[in-house]
Amino acid sequence: MPRRLITLVHFSALSRISIQEIRDFLCVLARAKIGVLAWALVSLKRSQALIPVSMDALLARLVEWGIQATTTTHEAVFTVAAAAHTHDAIPGVHCKNLFLKDSRGQLWLVVCPHDRPVDLKTLPARIGSGRLSFGKPALLDEVLGVIPGAVTPFALINDTEHRVKVVLDAWMVAQEKVNYHPLVNTATTTVSGADLVRFIQACGHEPVMIDLAP
Repeated sequence: MPRRLITLVHFSALSRISIQEIRDFLCVLARAKIGVLAWALVSLKRSQALIPVSMDALLARLVEWGIQATTTTHEAVFTVAAAAHTHDAIPGVHCKNLFLKDSRGQLWLVVCPHDRPVDLKTLPARIGSGRLSFGKPALLDEVLGVIPGAVTPFALINDTEHRVKVVLDAWMVAQEKVNYHPLVNTATTTVSGADLVRFIQACGHEPVMIDLAP
């Protein structure tokens, strides 16, 4: 008789537990170990997915998806006003990006030309949202993986759970050159409006295009 089975027999005799019960218990332990390993792998995969994409990885993805882009580096800018001095040096439409949360808990990213006024009081009726307010920096970092001042539609590459609804100004996406930060506020990336839409769709989002003019 194999030594392992002899041991099981001795154990069962002492404890009055059948060999089959012992085997069943060992199978449960084995399945539990497999379950723990599977949970660990899922957790690792999820934690890796939560690591924000870098600027270099984003630009590589643009190339991979056949999106033509030009990136210009500059000093850090944190507001639309502070970025004004870059407008003459970088051709195209310069844009602002509003990360918003409505009263129902839905997150929104509204993107339009930098000089287009956006009234948060009237915007809900235009986009079908609840009452809107700006999203907190911690929530911005959690969902889009960027800091205030670097908000951009390119950050949708980090929203793998598709928590954000995207609204784009219709006039903006019809332009040949539109400009956004490539996840950092020390550079500006220029693409076409059509390619911006294609990028957002490739990230698994379906943007809504509306006329955001007053």
